[in-house]
Amino acid sequence: MTTTTTGKQTTTRGSVGTAHTRVEGRDKVTGAARYAGEIPFAELAHGWLVLSTVARGRIRSLDTASVLAMPGVLAVLHHENAPRVDTDYIGMLGVPPDPTCALFQNDRVAHLGWPVALVVAETSEQAREAAEALVVRYEQEPHDIDFSADRTDAYPAEGHAPAVTGKGDLEAELAASDIVLDARYTTPEEHHSMMEPHAATARWEGGRLELVDSNQGASWVVGELAKLFSLDPASVRVRSEHVGGGFGSKGVRAHQVAAVMATTVLHRPVRVVMTRRQMFSLSGYRSPTAQRIRLGADADGRLRALEHRSVSQTSTVHEFVEQSTTPSQVMYDAAAHHTAAEVVRLDVPTPTWMRAPGEAPGSFALESALDELAAKCGLDPIELRLRNEPDQGPVSGLPFSTRNLPACFREGARRFGWADRDPRPGVRREGRWLLGTGTAGASFGAGAAPSTATVTAEADGTFTVRIAAADIGTGARTALGLVAADALRTTPDRVRVRIGDSDFGPAMIAGGSMGTRSWSWAVTAAAGELRERLALGADIPPEGITVRSDTTEAIGALARTERHSYGAQFAEVAVDVTTGEVRVRRMLGIFAAGQIVNPLTARGQLIGGMTWGISMALHEEAVRDRATGGHYSPDLAGYHVATHADVPFIEADWVDDFDPDDPVGIKGVGEIGIVGAAAAVANAVWHATGVRHRDLPIRPDRVLRAAAGANDA
Repeated sequence: MTTTTTGKQTTTRGSVGTAHTRVEGRDKVTGAARYAGEIPFAELAHGWLVLSTVARGRIRSLDTASVLAMPGVLAVLHHENAPRVDTDYIGMLGVPPDPTCALFQNDRVAHLGWPVALVVAETSEQAREAAEALVVRYEQEPHDIDFSADRTDAYPAEGHAPAVTGKGDLEAELAASDIVLDARYTTPEEHHSMMEPHAATARWEGGRLELVDSNQGASWVVGELAKLFSLDPASVRVRSEHVGGGFGSKGVRAHQVAAVMATTVLHRPVRVVMTRRQMFSLSGYRSPTAQRIRLGADADGRLRALEHRSVSQTSTVHEFVEQSTTPSQVMYDAAAHHTAAEVVRLDVPTPTWMRAPGEAPGSFALESALDELAAKCGLDPIELRLRNEPDQGPVSGLPFSTRNLPACFREGARRFGWADRDPRPGVRREGRWLLGTGTAGASFGAGAAPSTATVTAEADGTFTVRIAAADIGTGARTALGLVAADALRTTPDRVRVRIGDSDFGPAMIAGGSMGTRSWSWAVTAAAGELRERLALGADIPPEGITVRSDTTEAIGALARTERHSYGAQFAEVAVDVTTGEVRVRRMLGIFAAGQIVNPLTARGQLIGGMTWGISMALHEEAVRDRATGGHYSPDLAGYHVATHADVPFIEADWVDDFDPDDPVGIKGVGEIGIVGAAAAVANAVWHATGVRHRDLPIRPDRVLRAAAGANDA
């Protein structure tokens, strides 16, 4: 902490808001940091999941005898001998468990890649060989994986936002509008593809179940496992010190449940690691979406009507809705404002949360539609958005805590050189390349959830923070150390942060851009009380002085407002219409995200999200084979993601976003970076070519077909 005196004014600059490298950075780049699949255990056995080869049906038989006779094989768990689990409960996130995780409870097969057995052996190699040798016979049934906007069996489904909202007479306002847009947009199935696969090791130790895992919330996993196996939560401990990416996928999955079952049966530690191909079936994904947006506006571009409808898919055994209409419930208002999120059940795996769930695909449709409306109105895309800034939440009617979206657009336009942009599409050329620029708005909720933390004043003058937070690559350890240092009025080098252990008490997961906000609140509360006790002159005993906080009451008392992070995305692309190649040349994102705790890691999060937006716009697409119900090439060879060669110069920065009524001031940056990024790229492609692309990804073949169609017209 630095104090500066100038004349009669004294200012104090804390650690929060200054750039710090990750405290565990050296360990990670040198290999000293051990991930869940690398931690050694004595007498460790290895489990290998066997997945179904049919997309719907029943298991008729398993030839386990021959497999049990293979070298090293210890057990084969399946629906006839596996421990029973309880699925009649509501979990930490307010939803029942996905039956995919309730392994081996019956003979039903709900999709291709459904877990049908676990082979456990002395080595991973032996387990894999035996699992691949296991013969499973099925009674196969016809399956249905056909997703489209025209499904008559789609129905409204609640997710993290209302399924259906509405005010005003939509048809009347559309009829009265000078300009009407009616457009359909699609996004494909997308997968998390984090670097570290899912891995877990389970063992019973001293009467307690211990799980060493890669997850996004130790408290979350404890709660789910305790309920599934009818255990006292106090008898379950989950540790997850280092996590190599999660993006919403690393909650409770089949591998953890399988490991717990196996260790319960064998009475020795058992590790289960998913392969990359298994992850495509068992770790969740972002559902494809089919969206329709209707906009009606006066001649000056002010909206009279907004309708946003979205259809996504889920499995036959569990309901999960990709709530793509969420951005429309926040970003723009109209006299007639209607949204509807529907879902259709198919013979596919259950989707799940994936970075900016709802907002990422929804912003592509909404912000593309706004761009199309701007062109119809003859208005600059930024000016159209500024003319439609709402005074309050379009659906909730609540006041905005802060809404600095206009500041993001103005600062972004200045830095991107937007004023020099020729609004006419298809006029800029550089050799064989057509050049264009595009923009899009972004929003993501800034919630908080109750958490506990302890802060200890050690006898040597240092401090230890303990909280069951999860660092999934975001730099949470470092950020919480800075927050604690400021709350304790000390320096970060005197603060140790221990995370990823459920024994530290309940805490929010790393998800929904709520982790750092929720954890910082708890750490600040504990550190503040400790500082007050130390100020009274308390002597520190050898075991230290520890203060525990619980933010449940404080969060419950927080005033209800529309509290969001915002952003303005800008992209410049080059398009070769003779090959269909699209290259993003530069991107700029300007965000309003509350107090930025660590500019170094925050910028990394924002740039990471924007990079994923490029990948979403141009590359990512999981395609299913109608005949089998499974993916074509479910691996990183067949599922294309943006690589270094695809990523241009990207800048991310922020504007001041201070909320005087918010006790913590942090909003979160984990997801806002991807929101609107794909739309900005797609809008830039239109500006370059004069052709709209409403279906992602913008593949070369689609560019070629669109160019051919434009030439024919």
